[in-house]
Parts: sequence; structure tokens; C-alpha cells
Amino acid sequence: MCLVGVILAGMPRIGVMGSGGLGGYFGALLARGGSDVTFVARGAHLAAMRRSGLRVEPDVVHLAQVQVTDEPGEIGVVDFVLLCVKLWDTQSALARIAPMIGPDTAVVSFQNGVLKEDLLAEAFGANRVLGGVAYIATTVSEPGVITKTGPLERLVFGELDGSTSPRVEMLRGACMAGGIAAEVSSEIGLEIWKKFVFLVGLSSTTTTMRLPIGPIRDHPQARAFLLDVMREVVNVGRARGVQLPADYAEQVLAFVDGVSPDTTSSMYHDLERGNRIEVPWLSGAVAELGRSVGVSTPLNRAVADILAIRASAPAI
Repeated sequence: MCLVGVILAGMPRIGVMGSGGLGGYFGALLARGGSDVTFVARGAHLAAMRRSGLRVEPDVVHLAQVQVTDEPGEIGVVDFVLLCVKLWDTQSALARIAPMIGPDTAVVSFQNGVLKEDLLAEAFGANRVLGGVAYIATTVSEPGVITKTGPLERLVFGELDGSTSPRVEMLRGACMAGGIAAEVSSEIGLEIWKKFVFLVGLSSTTTTMRLPIGPIRDHPQARAFLLDVMREVVNVGRARGVQLPADYAEQVLAFVDGVSPDTTSSMYHDLERGNRIEVPWLSGAVAELGRSVGVSTPLNRAVADILAIRASAPAI
């Protein structure tokens, strides 16, 4: 066997459930690195991928041919399932990915939110679940084309119990082969909440104010709102036993000062396009979780209420 064949023989089979800005981007890079990747897509995006492959702009990668289907049952058992659908599609996606899951399959959600791993463990058993966090700014600019809209690009994943494992190292190796900045965490639950603090702050402000982060962080009153929104998330997490530093919101704000001023959020893009938005699982979840632990979250409650009309249906 040639060297290329030896390398490919050790690469994992990966099913990407949800091939939009998140799954399409990282799935494309994993395929570029030699992993056996099959995408699950639908509609015009599926048709374009079948016809012309998958392109990631600006000038990241063009896969002229990809393995893509709208039926996960056609894929068979894989080593990893990457769950990348919008949060409102999670329950239906769990049923659809079941044929891809065998005794040794690991399921990793790179979705937003902090309760996704609980849903996966309930559906497939905690032994099949890895915790996952994705940092990326992308959008589906047209069917078959993913456009990166900011410099953020990182995957973090790990075993829920903090242990090391061959499957985690296999996934990290596949990411490295594809040029993905990937980290293995022994505290993946904490990492998920850290991302949640940042994401809730970014999504709530850019979506309600209909602006990128630059003008928001530069305006004193808007900046104070951003910080207080994130403080509420930190307070809820700490009340639930998450070991977030007391000043973590301030740490995130310092990070926000260093990101591109044009950075927005996937929820912002969905709102602009008249699509359904994930606010019930972001600021809405902060408000719900806050009520359960007796923590006041008036700003996140306000964001969830303001955007509620767009949370269940396209624009009216």
C-alpha cells in the first residue's frame, strides 16, 4: 500500500449532520485532511453540493466532489457523528442519526447552548457522547458555498468525565490533518459554559441592535449592556455549580475588544434573512435556568421577549 493509502486507512469515517455554516465549514476541512466525510444536507444546498461540490470562501477550500445525502440511513455506521443542526432541529436530528451510530461511535455536538450533551446522553448513552465547542464565524452565502465572515476558528472537545481516550486523539488527529485549530479539554463542561457566556453576549447584542460588534463595544451604554448580559450568564452558571471565575464576563469583554469589528453572530444572520432564530436556547435559556436557581436575569429575559416573535417562524 502506498503512503497515502496508509494515511487514509487510519482516518475516521465522519457523518456531518447539518451542513450549513458550521458543519459545512469544518466538514470540508476534515475532508480536505483525508477523513472519510459524508454530509447530510437538504434543499438547494444539497442540490448544489451534489452538482458542484462544496466551496469555502474566501479561498479556503473547494471540494469538487463530496459525499452528501439527505438520508442519514444511507451512510451506515461511522466513527464520529458531528451534530451541527440548528437547536430547534435537535430532537428530529437525534432520531435521524441513529442508523449512523454503532457500539463504538462517538457523537459530538458543536451546536450552541449548554444542554445539548444532556440530550445526546439521554438518546444514546453518556458513553457515546463527547462534549464539543466550536468557535467560527461563517454563513451559507449561497447554496454550496460557505463564507467565513470573521477570524475565529477553533474546535474544543473532550470526554464528559475529563479522561483521555483514543477516540479523542483520533478526532484531534483528523482535525490537525485538515488544518483545524483543535484542542482537547479535560474540563469540557466548563468550556461549553465559557463559550455560552461569549455567545449569549454576542448574539443578544448584535441581533437586537442589528449591528456588528464594533459599534456596540465602542458605545459606552451599549458596551455596558453587553457586559451586564454576560454577567447574568456567569451568575447563572456559577449558581449551577459551573466553576466560572467571578470576573469571567469582564475577561470575555476584554476578548471581545480584540475581535474584528465586523463580527456578528449566526443569530444576527438568521434574523437578517428572515429565518427562525435560536434565542430560546440562548438568552431564553439563561432566563429559564436563572429561574430554576433563583438568579435574576432581567436583561436576558428582555432579549428573549423582544425576539420571541422571530423564534418560532420566519418573518411575518
